[in-house]
Amino acid sequence: MKVKKITADSMQEAMKKVRSEFGDDAVILNSKAVYTGGFLGLFKKKKIEVTAGMDDLTDSPAPLPAMNYIEETEENYKADLNEIKEILSRFQPQTQPAFHHFPPVIQEELIRYKELDFDDHWLLELGQFVFGKWKENGKDEDVHSHSLAFFNQKMKGLVHKGINTDRKFINVVGPTGVGKTTTIAKMAAKLVVEQKKKIAFITTDTYRIGAIEQLKTYAQLLNVPIEVVYNRSDFEQAVLKFEQFDHIFIDTAGRNYREKHYVEDLKNVLNFSVNMQSFLVLSMTAKRKDMQAVVEQFKDVDISHFIFTKQDESTSPGAVIQIMTQNQKGAAFITTGQAVPEDIKEASAEHFLNLLEESGKQ
Repeated sequence: MKVKKITADSMQEAMKKVRSEFGDDAVILNSKAVYTGGFLGLFKKKKIEVTAGMDDLTDSPAPLPAMNYIEETEENYKADLNEIKEILSRFQPQTQPAFHHFPPVIQEELIRYKELDFDDHWLLELGQFVFGKWKENGKDEDVHSHSLAFFNQKMKGLVHKGINTDRKFINVVGPTGVGKTTTIAKMAAKLVVEQKKKIAFITTDTYRIGAIEQLKTYAQLLNVPIEVVYNRSDFEQAVLKFEQFDHIFIDTAGRNYREKHYVEDLKNVLNFSVNMQSFLVLSMTAKRKDMQAVVEQFKDVDISHFIFTKQDESTSPGAVIQIMTQNQKGAAFITTGQAVPEDIKEASAEHFLNLLEESGKQ
């Protein structure tokens, strides 16, 4: 097999070079982003490096060597073969499933979605789906539309819905650093300003420096009351105090919720049996495995929907789409910045499909 690394400014340009070098029988072994140039580590330019190869079936076999060179030739052949195996073994973990079974135009599409953080099982299923449609139509330009149809089918049945007006307590949980407090302020501001609802705040976040002060600042701006609770008794008292309010937003402590005991601590403070709707907040900048680990820990909590934050800091929507479909749970909101209350949107299937479309153009 002939193997060559090709570097280009974009995946599209790289694939053109691969076709020019090897033709339509090329095999994509690996692709990754590389950074070149720059000064003192800054202003580096992103490029795409593709390792491609092609089975060398056209070259005529070399003439047989003289008998006294056979042993040396065999040793050289073994050394060359081992070197090729070593090269291919480096790529093997990164190239599952075997995308090279598909035509180059579909390989290109699968690599594009791999960069958006979809796992290989999804990509293999996507490739089979698109290949079936591609054979029916035989048009390269239809490949991307078939991909979007696949993802739309995957998300079919997911319910995307915001705050349930029948629920009095709006509980927001999630790991540290995902932006729970700011998200609460955005949701609360819309209810106060747009719907004239009477709301209050409860915070259990007594661990993070400045967390209480941050929520107090939002409470002052919205002219709403706030209670700090440290235990179940404090929570029950706050429930009684805010009995006449329309909605009470609960800001919980951001902890490492991949560890079960932090979830248990939360359940010891809050009474989840009250008229409560709980949202699990996850950052779109997080890794898919880390997100799923947090979701697993909240299996015993009645999580209504996800809220995904920091869309403006992420270019890989694959993780959140897989998290929703894997857990058969839709999203309520997506936040797109720090501005309160502007940078929050209601989630929808169309929004996630648009993210896929936009991310693929970057």
